[in-house]
Amino acid sequence: MTGPVPVGSVRPRARTEQTRRPVPSNRATGTTVPRQRPPAGPRTVVVPPGTRGGRPPVGPVRPGSRRRMAFLTVLVVLALAVFGGRLVYVQGLRGSAIAEEARNSRLISVSLLGGRGEITDADGKPLATSVERYDISVNQKLVADFTGTLNPPVPDGPAGVAAILAPLLDMNAAELGGSLVGDRQFVYIRKGVLPEVAREVRKLGLSGVNVDRVAERVYPNGTLAGNVIGFVNSNGVGLAGLEASLNPRLTGTAGSETYESGRKGQAIPGGYSQDTPATQGDSLQLTLLSDVQWKAQSALDAQVAATGSDSGSLIVMDTKTGEIYALADSGSVDPNHPGEASGSLSSAVSDVFEPGSTGKVITMAAILDNKIADPLSQWEVPYTYSPDGHETFKDSHEHGLLRLTTTGVLAESSNTGTVMIGQNLPVQTRFDYLSKFGFGAKTGIEMPGESNGILHPVDAWQRRDKFAVLFGQAVSVTAVQATQVFATIANGGVRVQPHIIKGWTSPDGTYTPAAAPASMQVVSPETAKTVLTMMQSVVDDGTGSNAQIPGYQVAGKTGTAQNWVGGVQGITSSFIGVAPADNPRIAVAVILHNPRTSVYGGTVAAPVFSDVAGYTLSELGVAPSGTTGTLFPTTW
Repeated sequence: MTGPVPVGSVRPRARTEQTRRPVPSNRATGTTVPRQRPPAGPRTVVVPPGTRGGRPPVGPVRPGSRRRMAFLTVLVVLALAVFGGRLVYVQGLRGSAIAEEARNSRLISVSLLGGRGEITDADGKPLATSVERYDISVNQKLVADFTGTLNPPVPDGPAGVAAILAPLLDMNAAELGGSLVGDRQFVYIRKGVLPEVAREVRKLGLSGVNVDRVAERVYPNGTLAGNVIGFVNSNGVGLAGLEASLNPRLTGTAGSETYESGRKGQAIPGGYSQDTPATQGDSLQLTLLSDVQWKAQSALDAQVAATGSDSGSLIVMDTKTGEIYALADSGSVDPNHPGEASGSLSSAVSDVFEPGSTGKVITMAAILDNKIADPLSQWEVPYTYSPDGHETFKDSHEHGLLRLTTTGVLAESSNTGTVMIGQNLPVQTRFDYLSKFGFGAKTGIEMPGESNGILHPVDAWQRRDKFAVLFGQAVSVTAVQATQVFATIANGGVRVQPHIIKGWTSPDGTYTPAAAPASMQVVSPETAKTVLTMMQSVVDDGTGSNAQIPGYQVAGKTGTAQNWVGGVQGITSSFIGVAPADNPRIAVAVILHNPRTSVYGGTVAAPVFSDVAGYTLSELGVAPSGTTGTLFPTTW
């Protein structure tokens, strides 16, 4: 039987004839001698190491080896304990905090601009608006690390960045490259870039090149109302005009956006993002009518050039509401290119001058209101006149004794006749009426830099002043103040505060009209109506005949007075009128400073009045008068 062989034993092999050893024989006798077998018992076979079923020899273990093994075991256990404890600390105790720190290191915060409110005219046509633009800036240190390419060939560093950006930004590559060299971390290379260009630059993903959104202020009509609107600086802060005085309300509230960014600053999709929306500023609606403003500006600039005047102003005002339809100053600034212009831009509200004969309207109103004379009172008017035996006054041109009615004195603009009648007014009353008509105080128009004008108190009047104020001298006014006088007469004696703001629109679209303007009764309605009729004689049969408008009744007054600008004496020529006189809608003032062709307002200013007033009436859709007025006689 065969079976498993115990380990360490040798399976006996069956012998064959071929494998059996021959039995030794006794050569002497020829007989075979049996071979002696070893003693019976198990046989031991040594198996070499590595042989299946074998076992390496085990030698004696030295004591030092055991100590090293124990030390290493302890060391490994301690290391595992430290790593395990750190793992528990990081992931268990500090996991959320460390994750937050890591996220914060990837966060980028950018400011979101609050759009600036628009400025429009009364019909909603934009006069000032903000458009989307972008500023391109660079970090010169990062640009220096730019790696170029072989195909297409682009060099490393600033030269390579310049070669890529120059065509997009329409810049010279060499000049652009110069601005990219250095160690500054922020340098502007192009401002006011269009959105489509900015998108192309951002798409390149150039390290160190930043694209920032800005809001650029644009004035689509150039110089139109530039003297009123003003302008902003490069940071969008108002510097002049309404842009400056109303800056807090026009300016929006900035917002912010925080997001996780990648290596090149790009937002990580699905990463942390939080934003505080920016808020747009309120939009402003003015009372100005763009077409009327354009006509006023064009006509004024043309006449300033034609007469060689130093400057001029032109105002169109609604007599009933006090709304300003046009406020023009010669040489109006273009807010898109303001240059060195700053401060108050409108001389119509800031510069003062003596009103001259246009101030006689106040004297006539005071005379009628106090029953000192009526339109038909008869006067013998000399060329020169001395009311107190000391001061002598004369008319603008020499003449003999004229037989004029009160209306005729106004129509002929006689200084001597006005003093002759007005001397019957108490001195304090003269001051009071000048004050009630608005002299010596701001009108309240919402324009920066408005002047009070000059109206000295009675006790400061010199001996000549108390008579000179009767015909518009010894006082100084702005163009707006002078216009306000005629609007008051046309409005039944009620003075309404001139204003140029119609209302505001909030970012959510809510429109809020401006508060109703202040008003006060200056003279009686009867007095106002009578003076208005008297002023019609100035146009129909007096010094203002050039102010006539075909089809409309017109009332007005010419003016010529001295002015002092920079210590140099000059002349201010003017015409201020009302149309239609039978149902007043507008008061128009034309002021020219130092005209060279003529000093008379009826010659240089009245024709401009006719042109602009006629155009405005057409724009407003005011029907022609249809009839001629019944006027008072001017002589007797």
